[in-house]
Amino acid sequence: MIGKLKGVVDELNEDHAIIDVHGVGYLVHCSGRTLSALPRAGEAAALFIETHVREDAIRLFGFASAAERDWFRLLQGVQGIGTKTALAVLSTLTASELTQAIALGDKTTVARAPGVGPRVATRIITELKDKMPGFGAGSVSLADIGGAPAAAPVAGGAAADAMSALVNLGYGAPQANAAIAAALRSAGEDAKTETLIRLGLKELAK
Repeated sequence: MIGKLKGVVDELNEDHAIIDVHGVGYLVHCSGRTLSALPRAGEAAALFIETHVREDAIRLFGFASAAERDWFRLLQGVQGIGTKTALAVLSTLTASELTQAIALGDKTTVARAPGVGPRVATRIITELKDKMPGFGAGSVSLADIGGAPAAAPVAGGAAADAMSALVNLGYGAPQANAAIAAALRSAGEDAKTETLIRLGLKELAK
């Protein structure tokens, strides 16, 4: 199985790119976001790859980040979501935006993707809400915040609920605590849980 390709961009098309790796041109289907991030033809590029093997074909799907590839895999686990719809979602939303939308139950944002109506958006949120690991453009490691002073533990109520939501998304308790503490400083002690989650995710994306 191919997990990553490093080569030179040979062609850029509407829904795929051809990556030349030592004289072999690999046709790789990509989201619009990934295609727009690729350099011009003749320049070096690297893509994370998801390989689909069928009886009559082998298809390669390329992504600018491992997080985008992981979301592609997760989205296809949702009933009725195939590769085309998964790529449409990832063409419309970044990994961080998709994480935030699902955490907040924001079906309007998810439904912005072509071919994803309110019913499908609701299904995506419902089926992936408890399956999201702590990856994505907004995920950070403890090493990333190792130099920052520890935040005081958040109090109960909305802040505790928001912290719990971030932990359920896969973030470590120290990360979630620091993010919600910063969100409280920004939004005030009376902020609602949804507001704190949104601001907390923004803090983790910095």
